Amino acid sequence: MTNEQYYELIRPYQNANQIMLTKLEVLNENLYHKSDNGPIHNVQDRIKDKKSIEGKLARIGKSDSVQNAKDYLKDIAGIRVICYFLDDIYNLVDALKRHTDLILITEKNYIENPKPNGYRSYHMILAVPVYYLDTMEYFPVEIQLRTMAMDFWASMEHRICYKKTPEHRAKLASAFCQYAKLLGDIESQFEAYNETGKLLQEVHDKEQKE
Repeated sequence: MTNEQYYELIRPYQNANQIMLTKLEVLNENLYHKSDNGPIHNVQDRIKDKKSIEGKLARIGKSDSVQNAKDYLKDIAGIRVICYFLDDIYNLVDALKRHTDLILITEKNYIENPKPNGYRSYHMILAVPVYYLDTMEYFPVEIQLRTMAMDFWASMEHRICYKKTPEHRAKLASAFCQYAKLLGDIESQFEAYNETGKLLQEVHDKEQKE
């Protein structure tokens, strides 16, 4: 894949990412009908670089052609959404599923079913419509939703455990499983201060009166 082919490839994925970022911004301002109580702490987005695309295609035994990238990679565009509470994640997931212009390709709930190393997050791949002058095409965007505690754990695990020797990695893996449990316990205690339920009830009551 040449540099020119790469930049041509990623252009619509950049557009799809921007569309999703706008949707998330609107949801953050309106989901609970109170802009100062949005579910999102921060959002990070990225487009896979050329080297990462070529490396992933090589790992699955495919040549690094533009067509193979389109056919086999669903995470060229990616967004990470950091939320305050667990309820915020599930409320955002439900809201995104109600967007009729989006198509859910896959979802994996690593919150209810953490990975063996303790990793927790909610993953969705959504097909996003990108419009041109006379046509429309869907492009996948991977969305990862985490609480701040989950993101802290994942960031530290990557920083500390990545590229360690096998013997050190095994010891660290055991420790990080314990850290994941501790952070999960702390997260559960913070849920006591979550006003999401109250906000949603207010929304429901308002809709009932109208």
